[in-house]
Amino acid sequence: MTRMLPTMATHADLEFFFDPICPFAWVTSRWVTDVAAQRDLDVQWRFIALAIVNVDTDYSKFPPAYPALHGLGRDMLRVAAAARAEAGNDAVAAFYTAAGQRMHLGGVSAAVFTGEPIPTDLIVDIVTAAGLDPTLAAAAVDGSFDAVLREETELALSRTGRDVGTPILTFDPGTDTEASLFGPVISKAPTGPAAAALWDAVVALARTPGFAELKRSLRDPLDFS
Repeated sequence: MTRMLPTMATHADLEFFFDPICPFAWVTSRWVTDVAAQRDLDVQWRFIALAIVNVDTDYSKFPPAYPALHGLGRDMLRVAAAARAEAGNDAVAAFYTAAGQRMHLGGVSAAVFTGEPIPTDLIVDIVTAAGLDPTLAAAAVDGSFDAVLREETELALSRTGRDVGTPILTFDPGTDTEASLFGPVISKAPTGPAAAALWDAVVALARTPGFAELKRSLRDPLDFS
């Protein structure tokens, strides 16, 4: 299997940095795919590993499942990196879609969070569901891909600052109008005109000079439908 740092398309409309274990990133990604289909946008799927972001975290202050989930996210991102090296951005998109369907729609994340073990064949099943080469699943334990994960995690955080989570979105990367934000954090992905309206609002905020934060802590329950 060839290890290489990826070359990103310079014409992308959006770079979406994700960790597949994050349910809010998954919801945001479904919103983005809806808008991308409406407006023929090119989305480049990139990596931000919560295991790397939290490498110095005292996990004793968090729920017991956090180390296992963050480790699982790193392992899945290794596979995503291998998929991109072998088959490009579309392979990452397919892997992330299959991972989200299993992890979030399928309830694996919730089960692990409540103490159940990670299913033994989880990553193999995800790779298979994505229609990718089954041998890619072996990358889950291949630490040589961590250089890519660290590079992209640091790149994402360099664009927003470090006190953020996932996802991180970069609009118009590599252009004079490049702008990045953490989020939006949404509990249910809007579709159709509502999705497009939210996109326009978020892009406007991202491109506003000096804008840094807009937040409320009250959240509706997650809805993956």
